[in-house]
Order: sequence, then structure tokens, then C-alpha cells
Amino acid sequence: MKHGPDIAQIAALIGDLARANILTALMAGHALTATELAAEAGVTAQTASAHLAKLEQGGLLQTRKQGRHKYASLASEDVARVLESLMGLAAKTGQLRSKPGPKDARLRAARICYNHLAGAKGVQLYRALLAQGVLTVAAKGPALTPAGRDFVTAFGIDLAALEARKTPLCRDCLDWSERRSHLAGSLGRALLARFEALGWATRLADSRIIAFTAKGEAGFAQTFPNPE
Repeated sequence: MKHGPDIAQIAALIGDLARANILTALMAGHALTATELAAEAGVTAQTASAHLAKLEQGGLLQTRKQGRHKYASLASEDVARVLESLMGLAAKTGQLRSKPGPKDARLRAARICYNHLAGAKGVQLYRALLAQGVLTVAAKGPALTPAGRDFVTAFGIDLAALEARKTPLCRDCLDWSERRSHLAGSLGRALLARFEALGWATRLADSRIIAFTAKGEAGFAQTFPNPE
């Protein structure tokens, strides 16, 4: 008898095409109804509800009821990290969808990965933070340096509030299109929120695309220059 986590069960949940489409749709970080997810998965609302029940039971998503509607979202950032890594593996092995989306240049440039910045911009951000000594790579992943604490605070982020949360401050997440890491964790989320607050970037409706303004492009390039 084998011991340890049953990865086959999780793989089976993700491996169904309709459920994979549902999970991918939730990568934008929004809570969606069964009807909305049915359209994303190409199945009936009744079938989508059955899939949602299995995914919730398997711990991959969570649901909450508000008014007449029941909304679904990913259970945690860990789930998003696994999905992003699987997207990278699928792209690397040539398992690409025939419909547009992953081939969209705007998605590759900057997109939301559950709650943080991904794509070329996300990778540039992560690499710049490492090059500037804001982050260092520790045994358990990226960690904020003493100088980095000053940098983050000066950039307008309440570091004490982030550290008071249960979510890890810094985590790396494999970017599916760039095949390099970008920054996740509560700091990754806070940085994206700060970009939005500064008017540097906006989220396109019904999409994972993050659009940077001209002001944002200039500010981002100056603050987080590409180390390459």
C-alpha cells in the first residue's frame, strides 16, 4: 500500500476538459456563477454544477452564496500556482489550445495570475527585485531583505499589514509563457494593487489581461528595470 498524498485524485479532477476550463476561467481571480462557468467550459449549467461540486469536494475551489446566485472561486493561491505550472508544462510539451488566448500577445505581456502579476511584466518585476537586492532567494523561496523592507515601504505598501496575514509574504510562481518565475504571495498581490492605485495598470473586463498605461510603462521601467 502506497503512503503519502494522493496526487492521482487531484490530477483526475484537473484532467477533465470541462473542469480544466472552469479552473482556468477562475485564474482571473473573479468569483463566477455556474452559468458563467458553463459558458467557459462549453457545457450545460447542470453539468457545470456537477463539476463544481466535485472540484469543491476535492478542495480546488470554494463557493459562496449571495442573493440568488452561488459564486465559485479558486480555493487558494496554491491551486493557482499548480494551474500556472501546468499551463507552462502544457505549453512546453506542445499541448496548446486551438482557440485564441494563450497565443494572445497581451496575455503574454502582462496578465493576472489569480491575484498577482504574471507574464513578461511579472517576470521582469521579479528579476528586478532580485537584482536590486529587494529580494533574495532562500532555501524556502524568495525572501524580503532588510533593504527590501525599506524599498517596499517607500513604494507605498503597508508591510506590517501584509505580515499580519496568514498568507506567505513572498512566493515564486512558475510563469507558463515565460518559463521563469514571477512573484506571488501577499507582496505580489500588494504590488499589483499598488500599480492599479498609481494608475499604472488596469484589468481588462472579462479577461486576465493587465493593460499598462503610458504612465505605467514609464514608471514600471524606471522602478523595476529589466536586468537583462
